[in-house]
Amino acid sequence: MQACLGPAGTALSTGEARQHASTANGRRARPGGVAAAHSHHASQLQPLQHAQQHQQAMQQWRWRPAARPSRRRRRSAAVAAAAATEGQQLLGGVTAPVARQLRIPVGDREILLETGEIGRQAGGAVMATDGETILYTTACADEDSSGDGSFAPLQVHYTERFSAAGRTSGGFLKREGRPKDHEVLVSRLIDRPIRPMIQSGWTHSTQVLTWVLSYDGQHSPEPLAITAAGAALAISDVPLSKAVAGARVGLLPGRGFVVNPTVEEQEQSTLDLVIAGTSEAVLMIEGFCDFLTEEQMLEAVRCGHEAIKTMCLAIEEWAAEFGKPKRTEDLVLPPEGLDEAIHALIGKQLEEAYRSIPGKKERSEAVGALRQLARDRFVQPQLWQRVKQLEGGAGDGSELADGADGAAAEALRNGDGEEGAQRGGSGSYEYPIVAMALKRVESAVMRRLVLEEGFRADGRSISDVRPIWSRAGLLPRTHGSVLFTRGETQALAVTTLGCNRSAQRIDTMAEEDEEQRFYLQYSFPPSSVGETGRVGAPGRREVGHGNLAERALLPVVPDEAEFPYTIRVESTITESNGSSSMASVCGGCLSMLDAGVPLKRMVAGVAMGLILEPDGRFVVLTDILGSEDALGDMDFKVAGDENGITAFQMDIKVEGITLDIMQRALAAAGEGRRHILGEMAKCSPAPRRGLSPYAPRLMQLTVPQDKIGVVIGPGGRNVRAIQEATGAEIQVDGDSGAILIKGTSDEACQQAANLLRSAIEDPEPGKVYRGCRVTQVMPFGAFVEVLPKREGLLHVSEWGAARVNNIADVVKEGDTVDVMVTEVQDGGKFRLSRKAVLAADGLIAAPSSGAAASLGSDGEQGELPEVGTIFRGCRITGITNFGAFVEVLPKREGLVRLSDWSTSYTKSVADTHKEGDLVDVQVSDINKDGRIRLSRRAVLLADSASGTTSGKGSGGEASSS
Repeated sequence: MQACLGPAGTALSTGEARQHASTANGRRARPGGVAAAHSHHASQLQPLQHAQQHQQAMQQWRWRPAARPSRRRRRSAAVAAAAATEGQQLLGGVTAPVARQLRIPVGDREILLETGEIGRQAGGAVMATDGETILYTTACADEDSSGDGSFAPLQVHYTERFSAAGRTSGGFLKREGRPKDHEVLVSRLIDRPIRPMIQSGWTHSTQVLTWVLSYDGQHSPEPLAITAAGAALAISDVPLSKAVAGARVGLLPGRGFVVNPTVEEQEQSTLDLVIAGTSEAVLMIEGFCDFLTEEQMLEAVRCGHEAIKTMCLAIEEWAAEFGKPKRTEDLVLPPEGLDEAIHALIGKQLEEAYRSIPGKKERSEAVGALRQLARDRFVQPQLWQRVKQLEGGAGDGSELADGADGAAAEALRNGDGEEGAQRGGSGSYEYPIVAMALKRVESAVMRRLVLEEGFRADGRSISDVRPIWSRAGLLPRTHGSVLFTRGETQALAVTTLGCNRSAQRIDTMAEEDEEQRFYLQYSFPPSSVGETGRVGAPGRREVGHGNLAERALLPVVPDEAEFPYTIRVESTITESNGSSSMASVCGGCLSMLDAGVPLKRMVAGVAMGLILEPDGRFVVLTDILGSEDALGDMDFKVAGDENGITAFQMDIKVEGITLDIMQRALAAAGEGRRHILGEMAKCSPAPRRGLSPYAPRLMQLTVPQDKIGVVIGPGGRNVRAIQEATGAEIQVDGDSGAILIKGTSDEACQQAANLLRSAIEDPEPGKVYRGCRVTQVMPFGAFVEVLPKREGLLHVSEWGAARVNNIADVVKEGDTVDVMVTEVQDGGKFRLSRKAVLAADGLIAAPSSGAAASLGSDGEQGELPEVGTIFRGCRITGITNFGAFVEVLPKREGLVRLSDWSTSYTKSVADTHKEGDLVDVQVSDINKDGRIRLSRRAVLLADSASGTTSGKGSGGEASSS
């Protein structure tokens, strides 16, 4: 007979139904009919036949309840019936959904949580809104058990839709696919505080999904995603101990700590702290800052947790009113007396292994043998034998075989089969129950040794750092390399330098083609712990550890203007026994120094641990081992220098971590960092602190935008010519005017830079250009190239002191000469003089002595006059084609250009004046080299306005105008 549904979705149970047996260790037995089918033939079947029979029986059992509504359907029917009784409108026979809203004040605004309108078939569904940023989060759990209770079977996925920001992906594929690194990092932010709050013994696969549906560019979705996930789980049937929420804290100049700053405000912040927790405790912290102190960190945590308290209390009240009943009956509870029995069997041997075996591998082998002993004693004999047979004799049962044998072994280990219904006495527990109890016993042994004796597995005290040694330059062809070893944790860090084309390009929801010029990539191969496993694309843990190490080092990376290289750091973990991410920080810092990166400071990292007892006793551990991380209560990583923090990450497995405990942990971490920095300074061989001969050479120039066309040339001809001449690679940014030169040597870069500068340089009046090529000879003079593609006229009268009738008699095309720029006209044309250079070099005398004197050193001349001062009766010391030199003070001469000589057009000063004449002039300008520019025209205009006569031969005293 079958189960059927009555009116209004009421479940009417008739005939056979699934049997729920209350067992000694809290798990439910399979239906009796299935157990009988197994027991009838079990002794006559080989392992493979038994697996096939088991699968067939399980298939029959799974199909039989199909005629009866599942628990989820029954709950949905109950919810629908309750909704109908609340008087909701019916539209075409369908109940209209009603959104249940919760508004929570956070900082200077409020967030909105809604449920009941969207995603009604999910275990829990929430729409979360902050400003115009909207997230949709669901939480669902499978009906059937899929784990062994040793850990929460939780999956978290966070996805950013490009459409949320009104964009389409810039990639070839327009549909969102594999999670980007940022999405992985946010998924981890959600996972880490939620996982410890799922009640122990929960074995049903749980999935939390979050989508960003709308993004306004100002309200960041990361902290909102944590709160939305906590709210979705709170109203679902998943047994969550307490509501969880998240917040971001920034530190703004003049405002102090700000909760959930906007994106614009966060750009000005020196702190980026994401914190999550419950109304009573902090569960997760991830923060990055610019060398803030421990006291500032604690204040930021306190500020963030105050906001989290408000959110969690509001969510708990909301869930109590609109949430579903929790499935606490599905929890796998530990059987009474099993922990004590296992401790009595192997407790002393476990303690002896921890006391006497400092090496990880040797200690793991000894502890593994004790685990085997306990499994042989307490796991059901028939079940344990069957598991070992189907796995091919794997002693610890850690790896399942493939195919039918693996399926049968997994079923037996989870308690499926006739052995799953047998209980009582030693050797009567399922495999996962014993495995969980073993972990609790091992944790108790380790914790007692630390708490009561201050003893750690490797023999250190609670504040000791493991021995450290490092060496640089072990890979000769890389730009920088360091092997950093701390105890049994080892990182091989390699730094590679490149130009901006080597930057990491990121296509995000908020911004297209964002570039990172510094990035660190972390790899954790299975061989680092002596195992085999998956290799290939980085997993979530590798992405998270790499981001932590990268953000820890980012504040000490030089600015692009100082060091224009793209910096890539690879950290490969070659050996691991805890704190590999902090080893990557230390190794990455040293490898960048070895590559010649001028870091602002040295940075080190250390991982702290915690043992906390319910009675309040606690011990903070420095530089934790892998076992102390797994069996302890906290993993707190801190990076920075002697005085400040750059990155920190904390994951807590229990409630009760107070600010006092955190303060103790931060203080101990500071001592640990200072010790590690001292050991890093002993690196031998030391980092070279200079560029590798195999590293590219880069130089940066900036040119005015109106000169970019001159630099590039028609069709890029100028740039190509410079590249061919020097062997350097030139990249021109037409928007900013920045030019990047990449070469294989400093000489090639410098040569290319000189050619680029000369291409955009304008001729400067009074400047001498030497070794200039004569490009063309004409009867009236020669054209000379003083700068690339910039030619000026050297008139025949400016060749020398002696008269030259035909310049072709003294120079020909291709010859080189030294010339001075005497005049630059408005159209860009300029005139040259070889005579002025000869006078400046002392090779000829006057009439160009004035020009030569104007080039003299300041040490041979008097004080500089003030701009605007009028000097009367000043002697003309030299006359040229472009003006006259006038001595305004002893040994101080200035140039009066033709345009400043008179109020009317003047073709030549020599037409009206000669050397030795006296004139009145005004100082109009003094350049940075001390050259004085004079104006006779300004004095004539001033005197004309006042009725004073000034002209040839006039004298008088200097006066201020």
